[in-house]
Amino acid sequence: MEQLITEIEQAAQVEQVVREVGHLLAERQSAEPIAARTRAEALAAFGALDRPATGLLRERLGALRPQAGWLTDELATALPADGEWWSCDATDGAVQYLLGLPHWAVTATLLREGRAVLAVVHAPRLGATYTAVRGAGARLNGRRIRPSERELAVAVVATSHPPTITEEPDALRRVGATTSAVIGAGVLAVRNLGPTALQVAQVGSGHLDAFWECGLDAPNLLGGALIAAEAGARVTDHAGRPWQPSTSTGFLAAPVGQHEALVRVLGAVA
Repeated sequence: MEQLITEIEQAAQVEQVVREVGHLLAERQSAEPIAARTRAEALAAFGALDRPATGLLRERLGALRPQAGWLTDELATALPADGEWWSCDATDGAVQYLLGLPHWAVTATLLREGRAVLAVVHAPRLGATYTAVRGAGARLNGRRIRPSERELAVAVVATSHPPTITEEPDALRRVGATTSAVIGAGVLAVRNLGPTALQVAQVGSGHLDAFWECGLDAPNLLGGALIAAEAGARVTDHAGRPWQPSTSTGFLAAPVGQHEALVRVLGAVA
């Protein structure tokens, strides 16, 4: 119990850090799309903004938990099973950020012994801050949240794909197959609303009914997955088994009332 109370207090400190970084980035975001004609130009423009934000995030979080490591892209593909690690993204939704759109977020997730125990997803332009501590529920702007209770026929569900999807041919095939299957199942709409972590968190608050993805994408899914699960959503792979960040090539977060039907839909084309 004492550890849980400590982590709840720490979540508030992490939220302050994430908000500080979000404020910095929001001030520097232009309302106009960045003038970049090539991929190299876009990456250079984004790096000039993202590098200092990431540095600030790492500095502030490092001061809060000096014993915690920092996940790199290489480590994120196989999460360490021991110790504490930060999995963070100063600008989750880089494409939207560069285009002057509001759908981006700052994320910070603390892992312990390979499991997410604390997560903050802050979308400055949308005025939305999600927080969760394992065993203590999830909140949006300080208010406890829970998934929707809508039927699948009126559900708005979302999907995205990992940045490395072209390196996973089978997952790339399933992106199209599962999208067709979910639309064919009679949902009201399928959308991609930007940052993966934020969309998964929005399942927890009922702003979206469900989110699925194909391929390995642990860094983008970990924080939102904890928030959705703590809110009461079911988080699994496409077959309904527990989602394993390092090995599951399918992800699903959905309310209990919709989960079984979506597993049937996704499992049929997996």
